[in-house]
Amino acid sequence: MAIRLRIYSCFGTFIHGSLDSPPLLLMFPFSFFFFFFAFYIVLVLSFESSTGREIECLISSNECFVEKESSCSLYEEQYDLPHQPLLSREKSTKAASENISFRVFVATWNVGGKSPDSKLNLDDILQVREESDIYVLGFQEIVPLNAGNVLVIEDNEPAVKWLTLINRSLNKANYVPLRGPRSVGSPEGSLVFPKIKLRKASKALRTENKWKLKSCNCPIGLERKNSKEFCFRCPQSQTNENDISSEDDEDGPNGPSSANSIKYSLVASKQMVGIFLTVWMRKELVQYVSHLRISCVGRGILGCLGNKGCISVSMLFHKTTLCFLCSHLASGEKEGDELRRNSDVIEILRNTQFPRICKTSNSRVPEKILDHDRVIWLGDLNYRIALSYSDTGKLLKERAWDTLYNNDQLKIEREAGRVFKGWKEGKIYFAPTYKYSLNSDIYAGETVETKSKRRTPAWCDRILWRGSEIYQLSYERKESRFSDHRPVCATFWVSVEAMEDGSKRR
Repeated sequence: MAIRLRIYSCFGTFIHGSLDSPPLLLMFPFSFFFFFFAFYIVLVLSFESSTGREIECLISSNECFVEKESSCSLYEEQYDLPHQPLLSREKSTKAASENISFRVFVATWNVGGKSPDSKLNLDDILQVREESDIYVLGFQEIVPLNAGNVLVIEDNEPAVKWLTLINRSLNKANYVPLRGPRSVGSPEGSLVFPKIKLRKASKALRTENKWKLKSCNCPIGLERKNSKEFCFRCPQSQTNENDISSEDDEDGPNGPSSANSIKYSLVASKQMVGIFLTVWMRKELVQYVSHLRISCVGRGILGCLGNKGCISVSMLFHKTTLCFLCSHLASGEKEGDELRRNSDVIEILRNTQFPRICKTSNSRVPEKILDHDRVIWLGDLNYRIALSYSDTGKLLKERAWDTLYNNDQLKIEREAGRVFKGWKEGKIYFAPTYKYSLNSDIYAGETVETKSKRRTPAWCDRILWRGSEIYQLSYERKESRFSDHRPVCATFWVSVEAMEDGSKRR
């Protein structure tokens, strides 16, 4: 509040001046432009926050396009799934120099600018009964996209709450609550939200020092004898801890503060205004992570602010490079808006640059998204159905799913080769995930007085992937009424090249 009051005070001086000085508007030629630039941003954000109308949802929460049994066989035909995954839930069947597979769970959810309360349970969304090895969770609009969050300082409190809820669901019996000087929770005291900064919350949920995850263990001064093996057989003695800057060393020399009894450890978390990406792993797998890097690209107002854009996480896991992206692309359902979304994708791929941390010039660790071995892209991509509101409503009544999907903008743009060339997406067997009236199962549209504010139902929330040795096991939506979007989840088997004899990177 103090920050915003100071800003308003500055605007008063800017326009009206003060007792001792004339208005700044008359003193500096560029001040006039700055004032109207800020005013323009407030108007744009106000326009983007408009809500839609309601039409009745013609699909029950548990219905899908086909029967569940048939969808499983379709997945197997489409992706040629291995009959016996290389990594079971209990033991590894890996031999030396072989690939091993891990179960990776991915979810994306636009939460509509709402902060969660302690009663929200993520067990069903995270499918905790079918445990995965890696969890990649992306959120959009975890804060309202207003001028204060975009221009002044982003609010980290909702991100800490989401981390707390994820920690509770993933770690269950091993759950170690976050602690802070002040906490808020439910009246029953079932869950406590700590009043701490996002950086401290992330530190408490890690079982490994962040500087170790970021570090490069590549040997120095050695000749490149084998391009595939180079940069991976790196003994601990080759790592110089002094090369890690104090700015990056958030945990300090004494290591993370979380209890080692937890089952899943936080590996990475990053917020950019309303976009929030977090990656978790089984505790015993974190030791195989290195070269952890994060890159953010803003694609919002003026093509650079963070109300829209992408967060990317890059890492070396065993001997395979992984990249996870969470994005929120340009909104709008007018004709031609899909081209703006295409442009966002192109610019994200072009401008995302991971910092170089390797000590050798011969490293295979990539600096661009498309150079990674395995890539998964999730988020509110905002692609709509290229039909009118009335035509879409009729097809929903008729349950003409194939016709609706054939008019999906992302499907059209991909097949035309204009965007996501070389990427894959699983066949959609669920109803459109946007736009719902809050706390209801009806699409937004018919109960709002102004028809111009209604939104045509669409599959805005998507998950795509790129690279070999990725097999999709499931692709579905979950039924939570928390926001105007339904969360979308996917599960993959991802194969990576293992370290010889299971040797650790540290």
